[in-house]
Amino acid sequence: MNYEKATKNIRQELKNYIVENNIQSLVLGISGGLDSAVCAALAKPVCDELNIPLIGRSLPTTTNSGGENSRAKEIGKHFCTDFKEVEIQKAYDVLHTMVNEDDSSTRPIQNGNIKARTRMIYLYDLASVHSGMVLSTDNWTEYLLGFWTLKGDEGDFGMIQELWKTEVYELSEWIVKNELFFDVNKGNALKSCIDCQATDGLGISNSDLDQIMPGWVGTSRDGYKVVDEKLALHLKGLGKNDNDPVINRYKRTHFKRNNPINIKIDVIKT
Repeated sequence: MNYEKATKNIRQELKNYIVENNIQSLVLGISGGLDSAVCAALAKPVCDELNIPLIGRSLPTTTNSGGENSRAKEIGKHFCTDFKEVEIQKAYDVLHTMVNEDDSSTRPIQNGNIKARTRMIYLYDLASVHSGMVLSTDNWTEYLLGFWTLKGDEGDFGMIQELWKTEVYELSEWIVKNELFFDVNKGNALKSCIDCQATDGLGISNSDLDQIMPGWVGTSRDGYKVVDEKLALHLKGLGKNDNDPVINRYKRTHFKRNNPINIKIDVIKT
C-alpha cells in the first residue's frame, strides 16, 4: 500500500464529510492503544485546517494499566485541542450494580461491555454539546473478530475501519517517519503506541490475542500479522483449519456485523 497516498485520502474524506455536514468538532476516545493514537494523528491536521477542535478524552477504569493511561495522556497532550482524563469508574459502578443481579466476577465480557457503553454515553453527550461527531477507532481485524461492543465503541466515522491491523501499524510508522520527524514529542507519543503490547482495556483478558491465540509468545504486532493472514485466507476460501480459534471467533461474531436484524417488508406482507 502507498501509505502517503492512503494518509492523504483518509484526511480528504474526513475533511469532505465535516464540511458537507457542518460538523463543528471531532470527539475521540483515547485508550492508550495504537488505533485511537493514529486516529488522533490523522484527524489533527484536518481539524487545524478547518479550525475546529479535536476533543480527546481518556476514560479509564480500574482495569486500565498505568502504561495505557500514560500513553493516552501523551497522545491527548500532543495531538488534541482539548484533552482531559475523566475517571468513569463511579458511573460504571452504578450501571454495573443495576445490571448485575448475580455473581459479577463470572461475567468479564458483560462487565467489559458495560465499560464500553459507559464511555459511549460520555463521548456522545460531549459530541452533542459541541455539535460534533464521535470518531470510530476500530480496524478491519477487530471488526471481523467482533472485538468491539454493540452500541458501545463503534463511533460515527471510521478512518481506519477497513485497514487490517498490520496496515494500521505500517500507516502509523509512515506518519512517524515522514510527518512527525520534526516533532520529537509527537513522534515519541505515537511510536510508544506502536511499540506497546496491545491490551483490551476492558479487563476481559490481558489482550485480544489471549482469546484467539492462547499461548502466543511474541509482540502484538507479530501476533496480529499471523491473525490477519489467517483471516485473509479464510475470506478467500483458502483456509485449511476451520477449528482455528481465530476462524471460530470470526464465525461466532457474525451477528455483530449484521446488526440490527430487521424483518424485510416483503416477508411481513407475504
